[in-house]
Amino acid sequence: MRINKYIASSGVTSRRNADKLVTEGRVKVNGKTVTELGFDVNENNDTVSVDGKKIALINKYTYIMMYKPKGCVCSANDECGRKTVFDYVDIDKRLFTVGRLDYDSEGLLLLTNDGALAQYITHPGNEIPKSYLVKVEGDIPEADLARLRKGVKLDDGSLTARAKVRLKEIAGNVYSYDVTIFEGKNREIRRMFEAIGKEVIFLKRVAVGDLRLGGLSRGTYRYLTDKEIDYLKNL
Repeated sequence: MRINKYIASSGVTSRRNADKLVTEGRVKVNGKTVTELGFDVNENNDTVSVDGKKIALINKYTYIMMYKPKGCVCSANDECGRKTVFDYVDIDKRLFTVGRLDYDSEGLLLLTNDGALAQYITHPGNEIPKSYLVKVEGDIPEADLARLRKGVKLDDGSLTARAKVRLKEIAGNVYSYDVTIFEGKNREIRRMFEAIGKEVIFLKRVAVGDLRLGGLSRGTYRYLTDKEIDYLKNL
């Protein structure tokens, strides 16, 4: 088994982040540091450790849906001392988030120790749709909405993929939009709207694929049902 898959299947992190652990020299196999990404592990005989702690394959994974509130980050620890999503989750297992929501955003967040599934859902090449409720002040011309749907150039010069954007409602000077994207660049929604001269004043993720945020209040979570888990695995 490839070293990154072994680490992910042990619930440490996703495969992508497992690669970083390897290249940073934080992984040992049978007491020797491994930095080769293609290194193969014998899961029956080899001993693998990350940061000096022995890890092992997980037989049963955990899958959780959380309503992330504003004012917390998605990392396990924050160097600035801010609250993290794991302060809300009272589970004695090492989990990680499937993708991220920034400090000022809220909504559906998946947590698991299934690294392979997390990698699949977050990989932009798989085009798993993520849907959001976005609010801005003032109207957006149809020409700019068309740019968002087609793809806009971000501040770093990269181009966003196609998106679905639909006006949902108007309340005074606040315009609400349903937005669905199919990749996951850092702070992508906010940067998309910045590219057309609009600042997002409210951002909430409401769905991943057909899995919707329902029945949860801010800061609460629940385990996914078997049906929901099967849905994610068959995306």
